[in-house]
Order: sequence, then C-alpha cells, then structure tokens
Amino acid sequence: MRIIEVNDKMQRGYRYALSASVGADFDPGFKPDLTPGQMLRLGVFGGKYMTDTTSEFPEDWFAGAKLSPGKRNPTLNCFGVDASQPLSVWRAKGWINPDDPRGWFQWYCRYYLGRRLLGEDARQIGRWWAMRRHVAQIISNCEPLDVWCRRRQRQALLHWAYDSRTL
Repeated sequence: MRIIEVNDKMQRGYRYALSASVGADFDPGFKPDLTPGQMLRLGVFGGKYMTDTTSEFPEDWFAGAKLSPGKRNPTLNCFGVDASQPLSVWRAKGWINPDDPRGWFQWYCRYYLGRRLLGEDARQIGRWWAMRRHVAQIISNCEPLDVWCRRRQRQALLHWAYDSRTL
C-alpha cells in the first residue's frame, strides 16, 4: 500500500493510502468515460483547477493539459464556455468533503489513483450518476454529434468525466 502526502495551497500534511490499482477496481456502478488526464487535455475548469497539485498526480496527466498560468480562463475549456460554479457555492451546498477541498474532480483523481473512502465514494458516485440527466437533455434537444448545441451543458458533463463530444 502506497501513502501519498499532499502539500498544496488547499491542503498541508494530508495523507492518504492507495489501496486499489490505478484506473481499476472501480465500483461496478461507476463507469466514467474519461480519465483525469484526458479531462485535463480536453480543457476543464478554465485550466486553473490543478495548477498547484502536479506533484501529487502522475506527470503524464499534465502532458498537453490545458492549464492557465494566471486566473481561470474559460476559453481553455473544450467548449470555450464557463460551466463552473465558484467553490463558495459548492461549500454552501455542503458538497465539499474535507478530504477533498477542491470537490468532485479532486475526489475522482484520487479515486482513479486508488484511494478508497468508505461512504464518501458512494456519495460522490451518486453525484456523478445525478449528472446523467444532462446527457438525456442533450440527446433530447440536440442533433447527434452537434457539439455546438448546449455547449455549457456539454462542458459541465466533461467536468464529471462524461464525454459529451460523443452525444
């Protein structure tokens, strides 16, 4: 079992164990379309989400990633639009777990690496499932593969590891 220690802008001295294989041993109901590295290369979160966490995650996740050296830049997003709510909204709604102060994507990155958290994994997978309603809306309201239809919804789905380019 490997132990990861995190020291970034939002967490100091946080430690977690990797108890599953990288990219495997997922809950049977959790089948994301995209890996964290694919998401970063496509352009998510205005390029700002992971800029101070590169030492925690595999180097290849950041090869070709669309990252912003300054402030968040929605033009770096795959669909060129802002589809994010501020972290303050996530905190106010109680969506943030102290183990993952950046939210769902941070949880997913750590889950993908092999961290497992009893209870929290089920909660986050349930939130991921709830995003499927956006898949149904795109399918109902857009021509197949028309990636310019409902761009904000498509970008939001990318933030949750759904490949909305294929809808």
